[in-house]
Amino acid sequence: MSVVDPITASVIQHRLVAISEEMGEAMLRTSYSQILNSSRDFSTAICGDGGRLVAQAEHIPVHVGALPWAVKAVVEFFGEDIHPGDVFLLNDPYHGGSHLPDLTAFVPVFANEKLVFWTVNRAHHSDIGGATYGAYNAAATEIWQEGLRVPPLRLYARGELREDLMQMLVVNVRHPRDFQGDLAAQIGSVRLGERRLETLIEEFGADIVVEAVDFILDAAESQARDVITTWADGVYEGEALLDDDGRGNQDIAIRAKVTIQGSDLEIDLSATDDQVTSFINSSHANMQSAVAMALAFLFDPETPKNEGSLRPVKVIARQGSLVWANEGAPVTLSTSHSAQEVIEAIVKALAPACPDRAMAGWGRRFRIAIKGEDPRNGKPFIWHMFHARPGAGASPGGDGWHGSGEWHSTGGLKFGSVEIAEQRFPLFFQRHEYRPDSGG
Repeated sequence: MSVVDPITASVIQHRLVAISEEMGEAMLRTSYSQILNSSRDFSTAICGDGGRLVAQAEHIPVHVGALPWAVKAVVEFFGEDIHPGDVFLLNDPYHGGSHLPDLTAFVPVFANEKLVFWTVNRAHHSDIGGATYGAYNAAATEIWQEGLRVPPLRLYARGELREDLMQMLVVNVRHPRDFQGDLAAQIGSVRLGERRLETLIEEFGADIVVEAVDFILDAAESQARDVITTWADGVYEGEALLDDDGRGNQDIAIRAKVTIQGSDLEIDLSATDDQVTSFINSSHANMQSAVAMALAFLFDPETPKNEGSLRPVKVIARQGSLVWANEGAPVTLSTSHSAQEVIEAIVKALAPACPDRAMAGWGRRFRIAIKGEDPRNGKPFIWHMFHARPGAGASPGGDGWHGSGEWHSTGGLKFGSVEIAEQRFPLFFQRHEYRPDSGG
């Protein structure tokens, strides 16, 4: 019998979201790199002890949908050897990461000596080593050419920094000061989340908080199923194309077959083309995140984006395909492409079933990174350009949003201040404006 009433569950739900948001604000205010403190390419969330996504702030969707797989990778690797004061890191796409620049920091949260939550921060670092600055290596044929792989790793053991591991990370990046500052911001963010969760548990009691989480996830599942039941049963198919892989392969297809039966969805991506020797391949976790994003566009906006809303969904994919590449394949561009094409294929498939909810495709990614020496001070710099944002696809409700960015970020990535960019980097912007009739 439940001891949590709906009002208490709602209060705890909003507290969990607020904690996730406060973690993000701490990250924004303390990170060093422009890609984080201006463009905001990071995400914060809370997961349950087994990796269940419990709450998230509204940051970068392609990050968050993959976080449960990262938590599971840490738990699988360390087992029972997880303690208060520990801080874990990973970025390896084949251990729940997105792509190598996205480094994830985790802190376990205990109550009565039992692990109950994880606070998580995933942030895109300006450099992670590899053959090219910024890790976007179009020439890469394997992941080792893209940057430093970090499998599940314990950076702090019971509150003590492991200096040897920190040094190993720092010497493998081009800008160690920024890297250490950004990593410290991540760790401060998740430790703040840990303290806030401990306060919440002290206020309500661990049993009530854990049961409230079950209530929240069950309610999200119910809301998602209520939406799915309004869609006509059947089998629907959609396809999205990547123009090329830079290796001579063109019109690379991601194919989705979606089966609706009652309140259950089966999304089958196994007919997708084989993986390629290019950085558009996706890891399993990144593919799962893209599926979650596609459905978030089609469910009600009020439906919480957590583990519960994905319970009605079964995902099928083929290892060795573009959306689930074998370990070792390059994947750096996959958070943009092929993640956007996974979303598009699913939305196109479901459009006949829910025409009032489907939308047209969003604009594609355009970005560059500039590396050099600042002539004003002689110091090296890396600048990631986020000042060219495409528009969103139209829907039955009207035109898409102007300048909102790509599917995978849905407005989470920001333009950043032109004036601050000019102050921090040896750049000059002649104009920064909307181009009429450009499609957003």
